[in-house]
Amino acid sequence: MSAAAESPAPGAPPGRGALRRNLPPARRFLAGRKRVLVRLGGWSLLESAQTFLGGYCLAQALDRGFLAGQTGTGLLWLAVAAASILGAGPPMRGVFAQLAELTEPLRDALVRRAVRQALRRAVTDPARADDRADTGAVSRLTHQTEIVRDSFAGLVLTVRAFVFNAVGALIGLLALAPELLLVVLPPLVLGIALFFATLLPMASAQRAFLDADEAVAEGVGAVSAGHRDLVACGAQADAAERTGRLIDTAERTSRVLARWAALRTVALGVAGQLPVLLLLVTTPWLLRQGVTTGALAGALTYLLQALLPALHSMMTALGAAGTRLLVVVDRFQDATAAPVPPKVPDLDADPAPDMVAEVGPPRGRRPSRTVPAVEVRAVTHAYGPDSPPVLDHLHLTVRRGEHIAVVGPSGIGKSTLAGVVSGLVAPDHGTVLLGGEPVTGATAQDLADRRVLIPQQAYVFTGSVRDNLLHLRPDATSDELTHATRALGAEPLVHRLGGLDAVLDPRGLSHGERQLLALCRAYLSSAPLVLLDEATCHLDPAAEARAERAFAERAFTDAARARHGALIVVAHRLSSARRADRVLVLDGATPRFGTHEELLTSSALYRDLFGHWQHTPPPVGS
Repeated sequence: MSAAAESPAPGAPPGRGALRRNLPPARRFLAGRKRVLVRLGGWSLLESAQTFLGGYCLAQALDRGFLAGQTGTGLLWLAVAAASILGAGPPMRGVFAQLAELTEPLRDALVRRAVRQALRRAVTDPARADDRADTGAVSRLTHQTEIVRDSFAGLVLTVRAFVFNAVGALIGLLALAPELLLVVLPPLVLGIALFFATLLPMASAQRAFLDADEAVAEGVGAVSAGHRDLVACGAQADAAERTGRLIDTAERTSRVLARWAALRTVALGVAGQLPVLLLLVTTPWLLRQGVTTGALAGALTYLLQALLPALHSMMTALGAAGTRLLVVVDRFQDATAAPVPPKVPDLDADPAPDMVAEVGPPRGRRPSRTVPAVEVRAVTHAYGPDSPPVLDHLHLTVRRGEHIAVVGPSGIGKSTLAGVVSGLVAPDHGTVLLGGEPVTGATAQDLADRRVLIPQQAYVFTGSVRDNLLHLRPDATSDELTHATRALGAEPLVHRLGGLDAVLDPRGLSHGERQLLALCRAYLSSAPLVLLDEATCHLDPAAEARAERAFAERAFTDAARARHGALIVVAHRLSSARRADRVLVLDGATPRFGTHEELLTSSALYRDLFGHWQHTPPPVGS
């Protein structure tokens, strides 16, 4: 199956389109293995002979043997039937040997195709490959190739068994009494026709169900990864609504799939049970037509022991493994059949308040002695009733216009403090004030107007660059937008992306580029307090310094915005701590707060961190 896939026609049912795309390469695959198919058919003919002998010998054993008083003759016919059963071993061995000649080349071809697709994607979309986003390639290379091999092998076995068992059974019925075919054949043909009529719609329903199921997984994963952004934006309701729509779609597709499965069950009943019922109902008429008791017993043997079990296996395999095989193989034909990502927020709708904000007055101004920008009063917070507190009776005052850095070992509570100050995390005890107003009880819009928390994982969405930068302040002027990109050093990035009106694909951006765009968005917003929770960790030191200076030195033309402004940075480099007015060292029991020089003498942990930072080479910039 190595032909290039055709593009599905717009509006075409997925199952029918998949069948059209995969039939030509399937025919070429089978045409290249004619000898294997001939040998497989030869071994299967022996199985047809066994089926024929099973019913015919029983009929003769009754009519010519036991019912005629010839016990020896009856036993002889039964011995022939038993010999045919015992002789089934070599034919089955030959069948499985030829089956391997079909399935293993198919699996090898699919593995090669999956590797080519992955390499092609890595070359054409290196940013996505670097972000490890193409997990579908791994699934195709491992799990899905095994699905195809196992499903294909099962289909070949079951379809072959039904075809050759049906040949042996129908020849046997014709040899016993042609009238038997008048009773058995119509419901059998009707049930099989009804079943095959459901195959393509079933494949369409199965593919729609798989796509919807994967879209739910993608949507839930996106919400989980960006939950802090969503909470800070006050966009929980929008995210819940969009996720709910994905779940509703998955539910609808599962119901459609269930209806087609029910119709398939009806087809199985018509083809599998109705012939037996009709044979029993028409027994008096058949006897009047001269059909013998042995012939009736042989007919029941053909139906119950050969034809109907093979039919049931084939319908089950085609209905389940067949549709699954069609869908999975089509994904190899169409490398773009990755899960559909959830839709991004409607750019025409009113933007939800985000947690991006602006810092207060420039660093050159003397901090005001009026209402502090941030007050943390005796805050305690633990992540469980039996867990030690991450923050324990913490007091902190950040003056208006002040630049604060927060440092400490991993897991000490730096991000927790940022969440508590921003109002995203409710402390167990204590109070947090922003500009003299308590955080507790404030609405999401109120908090968004007063502060922003920019996390390490920056949030950008599919849309234009302009839409991303103006998301928090749609009324910003072009001059303000240009000033923001220039101040943050993002002009080369915007130019590389194709300008402000270029469509942005988040998967094509590095982590550092996402952070730079998020910082520009923050710079444009109106909130006075900004909290950077390692929001520049993927930038190189020079870009990080420029970003922090831009926030700390930005002058506000609107006095209302300038009130209560400050910058709090969760630092991961020595340079960030050195640029701050004061540094908060979180070390568990005894946090320290002071200038860089003061902490070198008063905090052993800060001295250790200072020594570690001095001897650690800077990371490669993104």
